[in-house]
Amino acid sequence: MKTISPKSKIIFMSTYPPTQCGIATFTEDTVNAIQKIYGKSISCEICEITFKGETDKSSTYHLPSKNREAYAAVANAINKDDAVKLVHIQHEFGLFGGEFGNYLLDFLEVIKKPIAYTFHSVIPNPDKKLKAIVRLLCSYSEAIFVMTNQSKKILMEEYGINEKDIALVEHGTHLVRYESTDQAKKKLALEDRLILSTFGLLGEGKSIETGLKALPQIVAQFPNVLYLILGKTHPNTIVDNVDHYRNSLEAIVKELHLEKNVRFVNEYLEVHELLDYLKATDVYLFTSKDPNQAVSGTFSYAMSCSCPIVASKIPHTLESLTSDIGILADIQDSDQFAKATLKLLSDSELRTHMALNAYAKTTKTSWENTALKHIKTYQKIATDLSKIKINYPEINMDHQKAMTSDLGIFQFCKISEPDLDAGYTIDDNARALIAMCKHYKLKGEETDIPYIKIYLDFIVRCQLKKGNFINYVDQFNVVEPKNSNENLEDSNGRAIWALGYLLSLENGTLPASIVYKATLSINKTLTFAKALHSPRAIAFAVKGLYQLYLVTPTERVLNLLNHLSKKLEKTYLNTASKNWNWFEEKLTYANSVLPEALLISFVVTGNEAHKKIALESMDFLISKMFFNDKFKIISNQGWHEKGAIPHEYGEQPIEACYMMYGLDLFYQTFGDPMYKKNLKLAFDWFLGKNHLNHIIYNPITGGCYDGLEKGNVNLNQGAESTVCYLSARLLVESYTSKGKIIELPTGKKINAKNAAFLRFNEAKSATGTDNSVNESLGFNFKKKDITLTTLGKKREVTLK
Repeated sequence: MKTISPKSKIIFMSTYPPTQCGIATFTEDTVNAIQKIYGKSISCEICEITFKGETDKSSTYHLPSKNREAYAAVANAINKDDAVKLVHIQHEFGLFGGEFGNYLLDFLEVIKKPIAYTFHSVIPNPDKKLKAIVRLLCSYSEAIFVMTNQSKKILMEEYGINEKDIALVEHGTHLVRYESTDQAKKKLALEDRLILSTFGLLGEGKSIETGLKALPQIVAQFPNVLYLILGKTHPNTIVDNVDHYRNSLEAIVKELHLEKNVRFVNEYLEVHELLDYLKATDVYLFTSKDPNQAVSGTFSYAMSCSCPIVASKIPHTLESLTSDIGILADIQDSDQFAKATLKLLSDSELRTHMALNAYAKTTKTSWENTALKHIKTYQKIATDLSKIKINYPEINMDHQKAMTSDLGIFQFCKISEPDLDAGYTIDDNARALIAMCKHYKLKGEETDIPYIKIYLDFIVRCQLKKGNFINYVDQFNVVEPKNSNENLEDSNGRAIWALGYLLSLENGTLPASIVYKATLSINKTLTFAKALHSPRAIAFAVKGLYQLYLVTPTERVLNLLNHLSKKLEKTYLNTASKNWNWFEEKLTYANSVLPEALLISFVVTGNEAHKKIALESMDFLISKMFFNDKFKIISNQGWHEKGAIPHEYGEQPIEACYMMYGLDLFYQTFGDPMYKKNLKLAFDWFLGKNHLNHIIYNPITGGCYDGLEKGNVNLNQGAESTVCYLSARLLVESYTSKGKIIELPTGKKINAKNAAFLRFNEAKSATGTDNSVNESLGFNFKKKDITLTTLGKKREVTLK
């Protein structure tokens, strides 16, 4: 029996909810992110710091801050657990008892586990005593996390801390679904107001009065302004049940006659509520008056919700608030806050520009991405953390479905909103059909069938009389002129692949009409496909013919597959040379489909020459794309030419997906675990194992970002990237799950090779002639003229 290793434990020493403070929330978000990504192999436990003896029973350990004896006792308890690999202390001087929190030294003297800190405050210009305490604390640790470059600089220059011991990980932010402020305001019934906001536990350090004193100038020009002050008062500032600070703010509101323009939301808001308020904010006011405040979670959250910001000049804002995101103001200078806010309220285009920039900047600091950086640092100082496993995100088809209209899937998105002006392509609808069929095959969800029908109907509508396809259709279902002057071969190959994949589904539960349409369409392609000459078009077509042959093993399909494979063989033999075992003089896009297609030929025909070329070319490709247990995509910025230094960056998700398809077939054929290992490495590229350590998939929307550049991610979540991520995710799921087994309605067993014939005959008898199917699809083809019905109007389009 296989022994299951216990999870490695990481102990977080911190305040923790239900305690209401910024560090408690920060720790909860950090823990949740780590467990979300690494929960299969890591368990995060809490050593909760409390001040009045109270504790949340869910915490594993409890540290009463003012009880000096407790520090050594807690350390001894942690030492007894062999599964604990690391203790991560969230450090703020006021959290621990003694002068400068020196009770913590009693814990550090006893603990035998590796120590990491997050310094939430880094105080500049320290006196000798403070400097000595900080240096002593750091001597117990090899990893010190800070959230700004300024904090790192102060530790190095003023405290003498070695740079190699400092890890810069910016404050985490929540991934949110991008939406305009107008959309967000509707949820809160604030459509008729211009919204200013600030949030956090209220205390004098927030200097909310600065924003209130700026408000009269703002209201004079914009009477519909509403300033939302979100959050409860910090419990430490309430004395004898009297909330002096809030009372003082309410007095200012009354004195300045701002009752109609200020609203206090005196609640400790849940994250989703807070984010909704921030997304509805036109300008966020960050009014902190602490010049030494190293970092602010409230400021980071506002940026992540795409808020244009007016902010006090503290170290965090000076470093992060660039002029394309907001405006800086001197601390407590209400006049500067008023002028900056008026500038932003007067220019909606500027606010939109800043909103998009803020959203883009903070996506890379999502809690998911900060979790990756934390683990990378932990692995340097703790044993047994080198082989931890990444959790695969849940399969989420929502974004693909959201991008799909009654006509098909739109090409592009603006962030996560479908770009209606972009129209449709057969490329994307073919890929979408494959992804939805994969999901249906794995999960058997009936809600997938309408989408399968939409994508199939799009493909069939685009098919011409000779069996080939157009590619581009605009948002009004009108064929675009560029179909006549752009190379369409690859899109034709993808269409054949998609049709073949649909027909290969073995469960026999697809509606008869769907099988019938797909069968008619792919049969029409068998004549024109013979003339394909683009290597990738040929490879895609071979993939489709292979899927078709699995269920309809006819001589005609076999001969065509063999004919196209020999074309690829010839291409390879004409080009390959020593140290360049490839089909072309450069590596470009969709490279892996070429060796994959020749391996398919070997699997079907037993052609040993094709097997040899498939192995040679795939091994060559692997040598160019896998380095040091990382997957590196061929750059689309110049590709990789023979004999030249390859270009870098410009990596696209489709390449990871296609490589995974190829590696899957090679693994299934030869059983070499190297292929399976590389397949998972290629998928890990989506999950942050790339040069930016940035997760490419957005779990909030279900979309995938469009590309990975040198220093940033393209945040648009278009059809190609999203569908390819989903196909890749569904493929790795097949390695961990058999999915749902679907029985035929009759309960009878049926040979897979006969299933398509059965459904085809059922469909034919149900729908009648070929014409009845064609006429139901939306537009008719007459020679070179195409008649389309668009929004109730007929349009004539002639293809040249």
